[in-house]
Amino acid sequence: MRLETKLALFNALSKLLLVLLGVLIITPIVQRVAVAHTDQRLHEKKLEVLALVQRDGLAAFVRAERSEIYADYNLLKQEYISITPLPEGPAAPTERVFEERRQVDNEVEDFRILSSVVPAQRPGGRAFRLEIGSSLGTLELLTHTLRQLALWVLVAVALLTVLSDVAFAHYLLGPLRELTVRKLRGIRQPSEFSFAPIATGTTDFRRLDDGLNALMRQIQSAFEKEREFMSNVSHELLTPVSILQSRFENMLQDPTLPEQHAQQVVESQHTLYRLRNTVRTLLLIANIENEQYLRDEVVSLTQTARDVAEELDDRRQQRDLSLAVDLAPDLVLPRANATLLHTLLRNLLANAIKYNHAGGTIRIAGRPTPAGGYALRVEDTGPGIAAEHLPQLFDRFRRFSAPGPGAPEGYGLGLPIAQTIAAFHGATLRAESVLGEGTAFVVEFGPAAG
Repeated sequence: MRLETKLALFNALSKLLLVLLGVLIITPIVQRVAVAHTDQRLHEKKLEVLALVQRDGLAAFVRAERSEIYADYNLLKQEYISITPLPEGPAAPTERVFEERRQVDNEVEDFRILSSVVPAQRPGGRAFRLEIGSSLGTLELLTHTLRQLALWVLVAVALLTVLSDVAFAHYLLGPLRELTVRKLRGIRQPSEFSFAPIATGTTDFRRLDDGLNALMRQIQSAFEKEREFMSNVSHELLTPVSILQSRFENMLQDPTLPEQHAQQVVESQHTLYRLRNTVRTLLLIANIENEQYLRDEVVSLTQTARDVAEELDDRRQQRDLSLAVDLAPDLVLPRANATLLHTLLRNLLANAIKYNHAGGTIRIAGRPTPAGGYALRVEDTGPGIAAEHLPQLFDRFRRFSAPGPGAPEGYGLGLPIAQTIAAFHGATLRAESVLGEGTAFVVEFGPAAG
């Protein structure tokens, strides 16, 4: 999973946790806020009533008997005000807020009530009890409204912060994507690496880019030295090998050479021949990796496969193997090297002949890939390759014992050569194998190959 995706998931989960926590704590907080708001409104109405009493006098709110309670309810009985004259005499001012059930007409309602004893407003006047009540239904409605509003605001803020975090993480990790996509993806060899610095103001990414550039320069230098060494050694070895081969041939021309010595010279010639082929193979690999070959020919894979099949036809018939060539449609490479592609297919077909059961089958098939490329497969019905050997199959000089009694030993430099040629043409080479069923080597060309 990408780092940016992990950060986005972490931010989303953390915000979800905050929303859940908010749901738990919002209810009591909103309840307190609604109660405080209701109490404040009760105190404000108390001040308004006292102002009216101060202006109009208490007599304006009670009947002539001066003992009957004054009460006023709104139409929906959600609020009420009552003024009760107290007996004559001093009255200590008190105030309290409580909840109580009150009967309004024929209905019983729950109210939150502010009860206050108000001293006489004028000399000789009477004190009175003032009660202002608000229905708890109104309080619950206010609580529900505030809770819904708080939850929606919390969810909106959480979503907004998640989106802003994702956008910021995408922007912040842009240099890292540039490192992994532009610089590292699709690099088949160090010479293809781009040393252009990435545009970033983050110190960590700058250090990572500088360290990666320095490391790739060292790797590139090591690869160039290895190629140069291989090329020079191959050139230097070819000369003494040729001299030794000429001397052995001259020795065999001597009629006085004993038969036993002549047999030893012939065996030495065979060893020298294998050494010469190995040196030439290494030189070929070095020249391909150093791009000393041109890609200026138009090559048909179907024609190349048929040419290779005709060249190896005698060897195939000796083992009674059947061959099918099926490239539908054909792939024509506009910029390729015909000789190298011929060598690639020859090595793969030679392996299919060599490591196959007598009387088996070989199939060369080519098909377009879903990604727009082209896959060329060389399949055989041989003993197959063990799964643990597949990762090292293209290592140079790595050889394995093929399964089955009397099976030839494999595999040498033929597959590394084929892989090098495939990479030279922008293709990849991989192996698929099942023990007891056979092996398939797949050369996959990219969408731009044709």
